Amino acid sequence: MNNLLNILSQVPDPEIPVINVVELGIVREAKVTGENTCEVTITPTYSACPAMFTIEEDIIKLMKENGWDAKVVTKMFPIWTTDWLTDEAREKLRIYGITPPEKGADEHHIGKPKKCPRCGSMNSKQISRFGSTLCKASYQCVDCLEPFDYFKCH
Repeated sequence: MNNLLNILSQVPDPEIPVINVVELGIVREAKVTGENTCEVTITPTYSACPAMFTIEEDIIKLMKENGWDAKVVTKMFPIWTTDWLTDEAREKLRIYGITPPEKGADEHHIGKPKKCPRCGSMNSKQISRFGSTLCKASYQCVDCLEPFDYFKCH
């Protein structure tokens, strides 16, 4: 499985390309099912996530390029949670300009000030509950005036 995960870690998230589907926690399992065949189980970040079709196609294509005939299975339960993000993914989000979600947080954190990924200030305000994608909210730093996305907890 480790070899499969190494290959799968080359699949970027189509909406946030600085993180891959393994560190995002979308890939739940990857197992060998036969000679040169494998099954990859994925869970969407949101049930209506439009990127899942692209992710499935990218997984199948990349696995084929690496000699594997992959079957992708989508499981909706357990539901994806931001707690599945790796620490590396959280740091990549921050560097990219998206404030990562707190561990163990829930949707009640929306609307509360978030740390600006540019200047580090906590003096921020929510502009919109929805950002550039369903999984993000829009914020603005009151100190440096820069807008930024916050990756919503759930």
